[in-house]
Amino acid sequence: MEPQFNLISGVDHVQLAAPPGCEAEARRFYGEILGMEEISKPEALQRRGGCWFRCGSQQVHIGWRMISVRQIRRTRAFVPDLDKLEKAFAAHDIDFERDSSIPSVRRIYANDPWGNRLEFIQT
Repeated sequence: MEPQFNLISGVDHVQLAAPPGCEAEARRFYGEILGMEEISKPEALQRRGGCWFRCGSQQVHIGWRMISVRQIRRTRAFVPDLDKLEKAFAAHDIDFERDSSIPSVRRIYANDPWGNRLEFIQT
């Protein structure tokens, strides 16, 4: 069978798991520290908890779920201004790890408050 190209045109959102009651911490980390704009969840989904943020033309959804170790190691990559991000992480005592394994790419790794592994990449 021939591969079908252009069936998927982009990514709408990424869902990250967090425990029930995580909203205040999500707003601090994703909203205040990372600078993402919080957006309203549809009314029908509000009772499920969590919160949503705008990330460029995509969205990041923080949803209630028990988190497994396997889930934590999954990486989600974001495109920031790394200099500003590193300063923000340092100001909030957030640990991060620099990675120089690809010579033409700057990137760091950090975990959100619930251990979701995040990659921040700048080319």
